[in-house]
Amino acid sequence: MQAPSPSLIAENLACRRGERLLFRRLSFRLEAGAACHVTGANGAGKTTLIRALAGLTTPYAGSVRREGALALLDERTGLDPDLPLGRALAFWFALDGADEAEAIMARMRLDTLAEVPVRYLSTGQKKRAALARVLGQAAPVWLLDEPLSGLDTASQGLVSALLREHCGNGGIALIASHQPLDVPGMKTFAIEDFAPAAQEEEA
Repeated sequence: MQAPSPSLIAENLACRRGERLLFRRLSFRLEAGAACHVTGANGAGKTTLIRALAGLTTPYAGSVRREGALALLDERTGLDPDLPLGRALAFWFALDGADEAEAIMARMRLDTLAEVPVRYLSTGQKKRAALARVLGQAAPVWLLDEPLSGLDTASQGLVSALLREHCGNGGIALIASHQPLDVPGMKTFAIEDFAPAAQEEEA
């Protein structure tokens, strides 16, 4: 039986942080092959949106529907800091049934770092390791929160290439980032476009 086509749908979504209403009336529909770039200043609500879409927080209003497994990248790598990188990633690769672990390590330029404890990796190296986890999950829906932060120019280009490949294979990606991405046909919106008026926030 063929798996249903992936999708990610938000309808009239609103989210708060504490007592502050960050955004409201946010709706979109992403089907197989679609990428969406969410821009906005720090604190505007990009991470809150990602967490709501991932089911980690409950929206203040509206709904989220998803078809297909999810891979999430955020500020946490989920890697044991005391383990060598190769062993730390191997745990997740085994859990996710990744059958191309060595190829993923090489693609993310991590193969030469396999024996280095995670705690000694640079910010950019940890981000590439987190992206390797995403690849290992082979999930059709990607939610990426600031995937370019801490990366050099070459690695930023690699992220864009991974997104083009993922969506070209029928996957979906929603990326929250204040940095540009090179993905043809990608939808984009600024989270500030859905910020409440002053009177709504007070209410």
